[in-house]
Amino acid sequence: MQIYMQITPQDDKPPRFYNLFIQQDLLGGWTLVREWGYQGSPGRMRRKHHDSLEKAMDSLMQCRDTQLRRGYRVVFARGEGPPA
Repeated sequence: MQIYMQITPQDDKPPRFYNLFIQQDLLGGWTLVREWGYQGSPGRMRRKHHDSLEKAMDSLMQCRDTQLRRGYRVVFARGEGPPA
């Protein structure tokens, strides 16, 4: 599952992005990866490990909802589960 979001730029700043995706690790666990920053910049990244896909999906949806409340809009989503 992946969700990519953007927020409308303010003033003369470039648009900001927020990218969420889930990866399975080598030991069978799941990792939620969050990346954010200005378009065209490397941005920042955080990873959070989960024991199950269900917990990782719940965490992804919670992060998505937080960013939507902050004004981000979903640009694209892929994978299983509701995008927005």
